[in-house]
Amino acid sequence: MLALALVVPLAGCATDSGRPDAASSASAPSAAGGGAATAAPEVRGRLRVDGDLRQYLLHRPPAPATDGGGDGDGPRPLLIAFHGRGADAAELRAKTRLERAATARGMLVAFPEGLGHGWGAGAQATKQRPDPALDVRFTEALIKHLVRTERADPGQVYVAGFSNGGSMALRMAAERPALLAGAASVSGQLPTGAAAVEPTGPVPVMVVYGADDPVRPLAGLPSPPPDPEEPILPTRSARDSAAAFAAVGGAGEPVTREEKGYDRTVWRFGKDAHGGDRRTGGTVQLLVVDGAGHTWPGSTVPPPEGFGPVSKALDATDTILDFFTDPGPGR
Repeated sequence: MLALALVVPLAGCATDSGRPDAASSASAPSAAGGGAATAAPEVRGRLRVDGDLRQYLLHRPPAPATDGGGDGDGPRPLLIAFHGRGADAAELRAKTRLERAATARGMLVAFPEGLGHGWGAGAQATKQRPDPALDVRFTEALIKHLVRTERADPGQVYVAGFSNGGSMALRMAAERPALLAGAASVSGQLPTGAAAVEPTGPVPVMVVYGADDPVRPLAGLPSPPPDPEEPILPTRSARDSAAAFAAVGGAGEPVTREEKGYDRTVWRFGKDAHGGDRRTGGTVQLLVVDGAGHTWPGSTVPPPEGFGPVSKALDATDTILDFFTDPGPGR
């Protein structure tokens, strides 16, 4: 059952930095930037799905100006952005500034809140998450709701996330490829083992990963340590996660090249990859960032102790949004 319960202007949001994927931040930045009234205020929405009242923050870009007679409020691209484990929507917004970059692109951005400050990114039921598909259904319901109420373009729906939220974005891309035009994960990999998630259709995917990630290593976490609160899922390596999406897209051998501060590996979809016109020329890309930790490259928010350094070699936010706009072979 699905019903909109409430949408109210955003007044503020606390950050929980006590869990593994959380990063501390004092407050979320204004979407307007520098005091300019460039966008409608963010709102907090609530949506009842499967009996749970789920929450999200929604950023609406300003309606484009018209030259007269045109529709200045037509369908807009939509990005669903998943926070890390132990964090919340406001923390991800502060760390990534996705809503600022999206404004220039006319995108809606929804930052959903995970149950228990986390996401069911794996397919295995656990004591804490007995219904492993709950968050997949919530994300589907949120997309449908925003298409209906906010005029989101169903042909331009994207997902992205950090860490556990990055793995959630990859799960959506793997299990609901027809719903998405692209997906991106920062410091998140595909779950494996009993919780394994397998790609089922082609969708452009970008994986951004720190070469020196001390929390979720680049090579994967096949035997994670026990967690008394919620099990940490075993994962594939970042490369194997990207390669799984490349394989289902009929991609050939990848090409890797060095760029300033990171390596970019690109798989190009095969000519016969199904999925309609929006898959034509699509790619899967893996960006391994030199010296970076379990962090969002380009962020100005200091990470928690033990998460490693933040790279300034690239801005992950702009890089991801540019990829969504043109998921081709890259520069």
